[in-house]
Amino acid sequence: HIFESDPTVFYISLHQYPFYPGTGDWTETGTGAGVGATRNFPLTAGMGDAEYLAIFENTLPDVIMSFAPELVILSSGFDAHSRDPLANMRVSTEAFRRMTEIIVRVSDETCDGRLLSILEGGYDLTALRECVEAHVSILVNREG
Repeated sequence: HIFESDPTVFYISLHQYPFYPGTGDWTETGTGAGVGATRNFPLTAGMGDAEYLAIFENTLPDVIMSFAPELVILSSGFDAHSRDPLANMRVSTEAFRRMTEIIVRVSDETCDGRLLSILEGGYDLTALRECVEAHVSILVNREG
């Protein structure tokens, strides 16, 4: 909600819906001057690699590129992992690796690679370690 009325910040979220805190429906697109600067992808419990990668491969690049960001800030939450005890999603470590590759490519194409990644969530420590290792390996081994 911090940026929902700010048209200079484009916010995108993929998340299990409905789930805590119960926000993030398709219809929530921002408020006031920020209407249109929020794009939610509410996903049903049980969705996994195919659904996440379809959004990352087919929708997100165009959405991000149309906004032409100066910086991409990635909230790297791994609680959608299939082994995570909190959420009910089925994303694999390899899919998280692929999503990182896509975001790196898009940030390279839109904002000269300016990308900040912040660890957000993940509550199965083995899955979290695997995902963070995959994620960081893409970030540090990127070209450019």
